[in-house]
Amino acid sequence: MDGHDGDDPKQSTADMTAFVQNLLQQMQSRFQTMSDSIITKNILTYSLVILDRNALDDMGGRIDELERSINDLRAEMGVEGSPSPSTPKAKGESKPGDDTA
Repeated sequence: MDGHDGDDPKQSTADMTAFVQNLLQQMQSRFQTMSDSIITKNILTYSLVILDRNALDDMGGRIDELERSINDLRAEMGVEGSPSPSTPKAKGESKPGDDTA
């Protein structure tokens, strides 16, 4: 005979069908895992961008508040006429203690 006496063509077809179904299920599972990973990475990236923007806005607000506090302290000390630390000096102005003029 041909050596396949015990093999039933219907059993062989059923085995092949089960194998292909299992393979398709594995592929679907891997695809879903990769898809979930991509979505998670996109959500995390978007969240980080929002957090960075919020942090910068918060820092800008704190700097503004600090400048107001400095100006309030300067006003209390009676030095309102002197330039604030963030204002650059004009070219013709001399530094304090500079007696060369």
